[in-house]
Amino acid sequence: MSLKGQKTTTTSLDWDVFKSLISKLERDKNYKYCLLITTGVFTGLRISDLLQLRFSQFEENEFLVVVEQKTKKTRKIKINPDLKNIISRIKIQMSVIDNEQYIFVNRYGTKPIDKSWVNVNLKIIFKQYGVECEGNISSHLFRKTLGNRVLKLNNFSNESVVLLMELFGHSSISITKNYLGIREREVMSVYDSLRI
Repeated sequence: MSLKGQKTTTTSLDWDVFKSLISKLERDKNYKYCLLITTGVFTGLRISDLLQLRFSQFEENEFLVVVEQKTKKTRKIKINPDLKNIISRIKIQMSVIDNEQYIFVNRYGTKPIDKSWVNVNLKIIFKQYGVECEGNISSHLFRKTLGNRVLKLNNFSNESVVLLMELFGHSSISITKNYLGIREREVMSVYDSLRI
């Protein structure tokens, strides 16, 4: 856990590593974390909002509507067909009957799992599956994986940074660049550009 004002560095997952990890988690019947990582990456929601999701929000809906706990803003997210398929498939494998059940319910079945518990378990899962990351392993890597995937697919264009700024709810492009480590890469590339 970080202290207030302390800068922490959480990385993102390479897309192929992400796909491999969720496939292995599903294979090994670790459904909760398979869904958590997949839903986190595909929606870009903060962990506090992710943990409040219910199966019913994905049933026959094209959009996920969430009031963000941190900002109190309403976010409308298009549900990706691959995400919808994974949720439907795993819901069946988990034998979920109550659609109003939290997707990430605790072991008592009464409320969502705790976000600090998520971060502890992510470290365990990454070690177990040999997933190596620079920086800290935490739930922030879901949003950062989404961001870096969008950047890569759009050749790191300024337009994609603007879209991500809006998606993440950041107040400026510089915050988004800092969040995704773009600013640091840009500064470091200045050194590489110097030639004799």
